[in-house]
Amino acid sequence: MADARRWIVRRGGAIVRKPYWERPDSTYLVRRWPDLTAACVGTVFFWLSLTPSLVPRPWLLQGVVGGITAAIGYGLGSVVATVCRALFRWRPSEKARARLWQAYWVIGLVLTVWLIAESDHAQRRLRELQGLPPSMAWHTPVIMLIALLLWALFLFVARGIRLGARRLIRALHRFVPLPVAIGLGVALSALIVTIGLRDVVFQRGVIDLADRIAYATNGGTKEGIRRPTSPLVSGGPGSLLRWQDLGFQGRNFAGSTPTSEQITQYTGRPAKDPVRVYVSASAPEAFSSRDPFEAKARLAVEELERTGAFDRDVLAIAGTTGTGWVNADISEPLEYMHDGNTAIVAVQYSYLPSWVSFLVDKERAAQATSLLVDAVLAKWSALPEDDRPKLVVTGESLGGFAIESSFDGVDDLLARTDGALIVGTPNFAPMSQEIRDHRDAGSPVWRPLYDEGRNVRFAQFPERDLKRPGGAWGQPRVVYLQNASDPVVWWSSALLLHRPQWLDDPLGPDITPAIRWFPVVTFWQTSVDMAVSYGVEAPHGHRYGSGPVDGWAAIVPREGWGEKDTERLRQHMEERKPPY
Repeated sequence: MADARRWIVRRGGAIVRKPYWERPDSTYLVRRWPDLTAACVGTVFFWLSLTPSLVPRPWLLQGVVGGITAAIGYGLGSVVATVCRALFRWRPSEKARARLWQAYWVIGLVLTVWLIAESDHAQRRLRELQGLPPSMAWHTPVIMLIALLLWALFLFVARGIRLGARRLIRALHRFVPLPVAIGLGVALSALIVTIGLRDVVFQRGVIDLADRIAYATNGGTKEGIRRPTSPLVSGGPGSLLRWQDLGFQGRNFAGSTPTSEQITQYTGRPAKDPVRVYVSASAPEAFSSRDPFEAKARLAVEELERTGAFDRDVLAIAGTTGTGWVNADISEPLEYMHDGNTAIVAVQYSYLPSWVSFLVDKERAAQATSLLVDAVLAKWSALPEDDRPKLVVTGESLGGFAIESSFDGVDDLLARTDGALIVGTPNFAPMSQEIRDHRDAGSPVWRPLYDEGRNVRFAQFPERDLKRPGGAWGQPRVVYLQNASDPVVWWSSALLLHRPQWLDDPLGPDITPAIRWFPVVTFWQTSVDMAVSYGVEAPHGHRYGSGPVDGWAAIVPREGWGEKDTERLRQHMEERKPPY
């Protein structure tokens, strides 16, 4: 026992005196100690990842974003260290190197624990700011362990690629001069990695798996959803579209249509059964056409004509998200407001999850929705002006992008419709970009004032925000629901290297003053924020709750509608259980 203790003491003393491992020779590419400069840069990047961002992060995702960010920092530090070694011959002595590593372990560990604790406090303050209870689990050792394991995994993979490239260069050197072998080896290695990540890992791995899961889900129906009995709804009696062909989100949308009895029970007034038309991505008519999106648009108009949609008070064209989802918080307020005398039409362009569509389906979303808008507008415009419904457009997230892409700009939207309600549209949406770029001087990007608010207004708290400015609000009206803390709205690849305008003073009402921009780091933080943007309550993150009630009340209210009616409907939407 005494011998074991002496061995432990001797071994521990040796490690303290030399807290790193020296590889036997330069051929050890994978099994070698981390570079000190790169480790320092990676650690600093990890510290930066602990700063607060747009929405609160759970401890698990903090560990993930910390590990990824540390790996990126280590890679950058490794490049710096390699360049410095190539330019300067000086190397620290073994004693100096040991002292530097000792300082790294002591200072790094102390600062890491302290900064994770400070991050815990910052996350709690952000939760309070966004209306969440401050209590939360924040496991400092587990965060450190997750980040360390992810960093080690990325480092191992990178060194494995470097080892493979070196062996490839040696093999090529048997046939060609060394400079040529190095050039070819590096180029081939980069090509193999690119193809492997893009075609094998992403396309055939991640995307194919997501597609199979989404396809299986698309064949189901949410519990409690039943085939509609109204002939005014797609999938119901006499519909041109079969119930089984509507897809998961189409059946949810059609099967949850409120009845005239339900609307009357709420309003106390006579009501009509609303019209809901939905053409899914799997509609057989689309597959038999050379242009499936054009066929879907044509079928949608035929279904609108069959249901008498053009005789309603209001006709709404809804853009769908990646899965084909139409938010009931947007559709139902319009139907209740107008006593069911409405029609809503939507076309599904994909059944993939929204994050996949966000990456690969943006063009399909724009094309499908644009053709639907053009087809409906063509039929609507041919009707006598005094004998046609109010035509409005709406969309949330990718659906908002799809609606925006259907018009040439704000003026075109105002000229061709009677109004629009756009909710949480992504940063790359063309019309939103136009408005932000040409907003009135002095207005913040998170609540831009456009043309003095004559036709377009932005709101996070619509009950009061839509009254700003207090000047005349003309017709038609466009309402944007946009939360200052919505990462879907603010995510952009430009965050990698450019400080965003949403960090300029004044900050949004639910943005913590502790937030900072750091190159690369803020990009990854915002990317992770998108994954947890539904983990907060409206109106924060990517949640908009009953905001569409105020939006529709501003855009296309029923005759005689007042503020008390809006307040009552808002309360009803908040208290009722969402149908899907």
